[in-house]
Amino acid sequence: MVVVEYNKEWPQDFLKIKAELLKAITVMSNIQHVGSTSIPGMKAKPIIDIDVGLENWSDFEAVKTALAEIGYEHEGDKGITGREAFCRNGKVHNEILDSIDHHLYVCSVDNEEYKRHILFRDYLRKHTEARDRYNQIKEEILSKVGTENRAGYVQMKEDEYGDFFEEIIEKAKQ
Repeated sequence: MVVVEYNKEWPQDFLKIKAELLKAITVMSNIQHVGSTSIPGMKAKPIIDIDVGLENWSDFEAVKTALAEIGYEHEGDKGITGREAFCRNGKVHNEILDSIDHHLYVCSVDNEEYKRHILFRDYLRKHTEARDRYNQIKEEILSKVGTENRAGYVQMKEDEYGDFFEEIIEKAKQ
C-alpha cells in the first residue's frame, strides 16, 4: 500500500472520470470526488475515490446497467449497507477509465456513509490543522504496520484513531 504526497493532478483525473460517467449515467445524480485524493495537501493512496449519489434510489438498477455497458462490474455493498461498489471488468475499453486508478461507489444522497464522506472531505479542505493531523496519523500507522499491510493499516486506523474521525464528523456537522 503506497501512500504518496498530494498530486495536483488528482482533481483533473476525477473530472476526466466524471465526464465519462456522465455520458452513461442519465438519471439525477451527484458525482463527488471523496477520500484523501480530494483534499489538497493530503497524502493518499494514488487512487481516486468517487461516490455517485443518486437522487432517487429507485434509479439504482438503471445506473448498474449503464455502468455495466461502459465496463464496470457490480461487487455488492462490501459490508457497507446502501453503498454499492463497482470495479472495472476489462470487457469494455475506455482509455480514461482504464488508465486512472479509481474506486467507484453508488449510493443514495441520503445514505449516511455518503454524507460522512462529504462532511469529512469538506472539513479537511477548510481546516489545514485537521488535514495535517490526519497526514501525521497516516505516517504513524504506516511506521507501525508497514507499507505492505493494508488490513493492519485499516484496522489500526479504526481501532486507535477512530475518535479522530468521529470528532471531525461532529465538528463538520456544526
